[in-house]
Amino acid sequence: MKGVILAGGLGTRLYPLTKITNKHLLPVHDKPMIYYPLQALVNAGIRDILIVTGGNNAGDFLRLLGNGKEFGLQHINYTYQEGEGGIAAALDLAEYFSKGQKICVVLGDNIIETNIRRAVQAFEKQEQGAMIMLKEVTDAHRFGVPEIRGERIVRIEEKPKVPPSNYAVIGIYMYDPDVFRIIKTLKPSHRGELEITDVNNEYIRRGTLTYDYLEGWWTDAGTFDSLLRASNLVAESGANKI
Repeated sequence: MKGVILAGGLGTRLYPLTKITNKHLLPVHDKPMIYYPLQALVNAGIRDILIVTGGNNAGDFLRLLGNGKEFGLQHINYTYQEGEGGIAAALDLAEYFSKGQKICVVLGDNIIETNIRRAVQAFEKQEQGAMIMLKEVTDAHRFGVPEIRGERIVRIEEKPKVPPSNYAVIGIYMYDPDVFRIIKTLKPSHRGELEITDVNNEYIRRGTLTYDYLEGWWTDAGTFDSLLRASNLVAESGANKI
């Protein structure tokens, strides 16, 4: 399985910190944010990794990470997203890289305490479809939220005012190669973006979406509050240690 880290966007919620750098290069405790999703993929046994970036500071990723020697890698792939078209649009840039293989996608501002190796191994055995990771949260309205009936997810609602559950769809997704055909059928949402929730709901419609619960803590780091929380969590307990 190949790994994709989505680290583009303008990071406007962290302005003015992001006026001169990419959000994913900001520090989370003692390391740049991008280190954490990269280490999560490496810890899961994934060695072939693409970083999708954008904005005016894309070259800084290469300067920082090089070919990934610090992570035990021999090579890291990079590609560039022009503008902001949403998560699904950024993922679409990974089609050539995937070469028909399954992919594990991690949003660049996701910080996890533990390991996703179990989920990755389970998805490698899954014949087709997709797998998402869920985490129980107290502020589900901020995220994509699944409606779960029995053992099955019947739909995912993006940032609902009244969440159908207390679980968030966190920014770790696994897809079969058909994901790129699905993306090409999407229409922009009211935000003008191609939504990853629409991709996941299509897999639900097909009956091929599975899920797993993430152990340990998780946070995004895309706002001032969550960036501070991420730094504090890492400082207190560590995450994806190198």
